Parts: sequence; C-alpha cells; structure tokens
Amino acid sequence: MRHCLTVCATCCKAGVAPQGVAQATALRELFSASGDADIRAFDIATVECMNICTEPTALSFRATGKAAYLFAGVDPSGDIADILAFARLYLDSADGVIEDARSCGRLRHLLKGRIPAQSIVTPPQ
Repeated sequence: MRHCLTVCATCCKAGVAPQGVAQATALRELFSASGDADIRAFDIATVECMNICTEPTALSFRATGKAAYLFAGVDPSGDIADILAFARLYLDSADGVIEDARSCGRLRHLLKGRIPAQSIVTPPQ
C-alpha cells in the first residue's frame, strides 16, 4: 500500500512567496533519510491548491483504503517531528483512523478534517 503526504505548493502568507515545493523537497529528504523503511517509502507530492489559503501551509495524508487527513496552519520545518509522528501513526493504522494523536504534538490541533476511506455503496435492490 502506498502512503502519500501531499503539500500545498501555493500556500503562503501575505507578502511571502509560496514555499510548498521547497517544503515538500525538505520533507522528501527527511523521510528518505529515516531509519524506518516504511517512512522512507512515503510518496511526498505537491498539489497546486488545497483551498485552505487563509491557513498556510496545508498538507494531507492519504492511502488507498484508509481515511484521509487534511491539516492547515502547518509549519513544515517547525512541525517536522509532529509530521513524522503522525506519519508513523498513519502507517500503523489499518484503516487510517487515528484514535490517539497526542504523540503528534501541535499537529493534532491543526487537523481540519478526516475523510472516511472510500467504500463502495450498493444501492438497495
């Protein structure tokens, strides 16, 4: 199963150039240097907009068959330990649902939404 951390490439504070691409690159380097093979296997991507422009920086965690998470107001350099802690919890969760995020420090307070894993709904017969 592929896990993906996506960073908004266009998030920025007023008067500051977007840093999302550089932040994704820094996260990619950090994850790839991890002693944990599962963390190294994370895909780190950027997207042009996550539509939370008033709270830069936005990032998300996604994997097939798991709940997805959207965070905003993240400082990708200052919150790095919390991002890694969440990545580990997310990897360890079979369905992506994180019951206790206290180990994720400040990041747990920046959660904007959890989107349930996609399920196939069969209409009534």
